[in-house]
Amino acid sequence: MAYNIVTIAGSLRKDSFSLKIANALAKLAPDTLKLEVVTPAGISFFNQDLEGAPPADWLAFRDKLQKSDGVIFVTPEYNRAIPGVLKNAIDVASRPYGKSSFNGKPVGIVSNSPGPLGGVSAAKTLQNILPGIAGPIMQQPEIYLNAVGDAFDAEGNLTKDSLKPVLQAYIDAFAAHVGKHHG
Repeated sequence: MAYNIVTIAGSLRKDSFSLKIANALAKLAPDTLKLEVVTPAGISFFNQDLEGAPPADWLAFRDKLQKSDGVIFVTPEYNRAIPGVLKNAIDVASRPYGKSSFNGKPVGIVSNSPGPLGGVSAAKTLQNILPGIAGPIMQQPEIYLNAVGDAFDAEGNLTKDSLKPVLQAYIDAFAAHVGKHHG
């Protein structure tokens, strides 16, 4: 049996590095994990006034998360934090209060940047947001992928040899993390 993992690529850009990294993780995942890669596209803005009759896009996103066995966030860094669209998706999924769709789900965080810092501030933002609304966050290995600008070919395939073992080690560790919390 494979655990179903929702992998949220936190960017809307069609050729985003986060989406390419999420897809690379899906290809590298061991047989014990099945990664479904999604983006925040189509999730309307959170507004507490709508909680009584939530929009269909909110309900569909929440349902997908509730049926999953874990979540991986793959995020770029915008202005020393996560993109607004990713924060909005988290806000939608974490409501109503006490009924977060992330509750009990093992979580992984992968940040990335074409620059030298690898999106570390975005990862730290998620580490601040998720406790209290999500399950156990995998602590190690931490992964902040820098210089990802030349890591993929035109079709989105991983071509940077130095990156593959890093991603493989991460997804293997995440599989163990999920197994530990569902075993």
